[in-house]
Amino acid sequence: MTAGLPAPGTCSSSSSGSTAPSASSIAPVFGAPLLLAEGKERLLIASDIHLGLEYELWLGGVSIPSQTKKILAALKGYLEAIRPDRLLILGDLKHNEPKTSWQERREIPGFLHQLSGLTKVDIVSGNHDSNLADMVPLGVRVHPPSGIVREGRGYFHGHTWPEERVVRSGLLVAAHLHPAVRLKDPLGNSQSHPVWARAPLKAEAIEEHYGLASSGEIIIMPAFNPLCGGLALNEPAEDMRGPVLAMADMECARLYLLDGTDLGLLAEIKASGGGSI
Repeated sequence: MTAGLPAPGTCSSSSSGSTAPSASSIAPVFGAPLLLAEGKERLLIASDIHLGLEYELWLGGVSIPSQTKKILAALKGYLEAIRPDRLLILGDLKHNEPKTSWQERREIPGFLHQLSGLTKVDIVSGNHDSNLADMVPLGVRVHPPSGIVREGRGYFHGHTWPEERVVRSGLLVAAHLHPAVRLKDPLGNSQSHPVWARAPLKAEAIEEHYGLASSGEIIIMPAFNPLCGGLALNEPAEDMRGPVLAMADMECARLYLLDGTDLGLLAEIKASGGGSI
């Protein structure tokens, strides 16, 4: 059900001497944008669900039916198969901000009610989660964007710097970027594919922001909602999109497709001209 996500290669001095928890204790669910963290409790992690995205598309002239039932069915299927002790939604459960759409107000309470009927549900707030606390049913916990620590691992969404104890955990999990890679097929056509990225933390950035030495690692999750699009990590970034790209030594990041294919280091993918399939 899960596939390992080995630590990134050591390609700079900032990536040595990691004190992160064992890589074997946290792994992607094979073929899905989900992580399963093993410990005293089994924690299933999803991110960037973006319920209500269809409303924004409708405002732009694109009409597609609500995907909430389809997303709910997929998540419930994984919960019933994996049976975790807790589901952690790592930010951006909803899409529209700073306001909340009629679609979100109608669909989100029932969505969370059904999930919470299968397991405990926690949400770390993302930049799209304005007014979310007003819509969650009893028993669902909403945490601040600064993140939480669970069994020695730090979790935050990624649009703001996490609190210091999250960084001190040694193994961080973030979302927000919707990481992807653009690959070329044999005919020269390019297509974007969602990826996992695992990178060493950039020691100088951590020291500058927090005043502490850190040699941990960060896992960046792909978006659960396939309509979100992605940030192609092997192309120039137009903006930093928050602190994650500053915190992580991305040239030393290893990228993995959802099926577990190891694409290698991001620096190697860039050097090869963007990669191919």
